[in-house]
Amino acid sequence: MSSRPFHWLAVLALLALIFLSLAWELWLAPLRPGGSFLALKAALLLLPLMGILKERVYTYQWSSMFILAFFMEGVMRGWADRGLTQQLALAEVALTVLFFVGVVGYVREKRRELAAG
Repeated sequence: MSSRPFHWLAVLALLALIFLSLAWELWLAPLRPGGSFLALKAALLLLPLMGILKERVYTYQWSSMFILAFFMEGVMRGWADRGLTQQLALAEVALTVLFFVGVVGYVREKRRELAAG
């Protein structure tokens, strides 16, 4: 199998997570009316974006651990909150899982491709 599908899964999941974070904290269900500073968490998601787009294996490796913070936030808010916030948190969990699957799959397939020569 090629690493390309995993690459695109990681890219799309990361971009969707960035947009979800912005929409969630600025318009859909912010902690404070008018938006909250939690929207800045989307800026943290920009850190691995260029490395993921350029298919840098090292970025894939460290971002697999980095994304766990967003997974934990989604689990906690999905468990503790209700209504739209809970649904957004569960969407965050789903996107982080998709990103993780894409990242791990990409690294595994890239290693196979390099070993095959």
